[in-house]
Amino acid sequence: MRGQLRDSLVRVYEEWASRLEGAVVWTRTVDRYAGAVHPVLPDGCMDLLWFEGRLLVAGPDTHAHTPGSGLGTRWAGVRFAPGTAPAILGVPAYELRDRRVELADVWGGAEARRLTARIDAAPDPVAELEAVALGRADAALPPDPLLGEVVRRLEAGGTVAGAAYAVGLGARQLHRRSLDAFGYGPKTLARVLRLQRALTFVREGAPYAEAALGAGCADQAHLAREMRDLAGITLGAYSALANSETPQPSGSRTTA
Repeated sequence: MRGQLRDSLVRVYEEWASRLEGAVVWTRTVDRYAGAVHPVLPDGCMDLLWFEGRLLVAGPDTHAHTPGSGLGTRWAGVRFAPGTAPAILGVPAYELRDRRVELADVWGGAEARRLTARIDAAPDPVAELEAVALGRADAALPPDPLLGEVVRRLEAGGTVAGAAYAVGLGARQLHRRSLDAFGYGPKTLARVLRLQRALTFVREGAPYAEAALGAGCADQAHLAREMRDLAGITLGAYSALANSETPQPSGSRTTA
């Protein structure tokens, strides 16, 4: 059964594991008259997006992104695991940091138009979008395995210094390679992943102080500051948003 699904007159969100290793395919339908627009929170990922005849790329975020109005009601995306999208997209992540760009700006106008027409005409546009990502991945070089290990260690709550030591990279080497892979340095990635761990605990009903400590924050005040700096909202506001629809563990879940 595909991912999580909640039927509503306002929003329907669904996701499932992609055939592309580490990636997730998601769809989202939004009532254009629903009013409130949910912010997209940083999650370390990048997305290939399709909606109503357009293809976009969502770069890695360092702060909350608020989608614009009038962007359509049906969205689909392939969300790539941290560090894996640049090899597939053919562009370093730092060039797309905090940006949403037309695919034409990345792959050229002719290719973007061809792929858009192909997906629009497909019986299942979402499956066709995934097929595009799979095809590009097959033709691309594999992601940097050292940075994959860095992600795994940081996701588990390890330190940047510990991750660098484990993969045999100096601080400057790791920072330079992180800019290409993640769009920002490893310290920022560690903060983003720690915030996502904390929000997972919050969605599961943990008290804020417990969520903060479980994620690796010093205390609840530390988590509150990270929420303000990275998400732009309070913990209470996030909890209200999360309870208003399908739980929101990653940025893509609130795209559109």
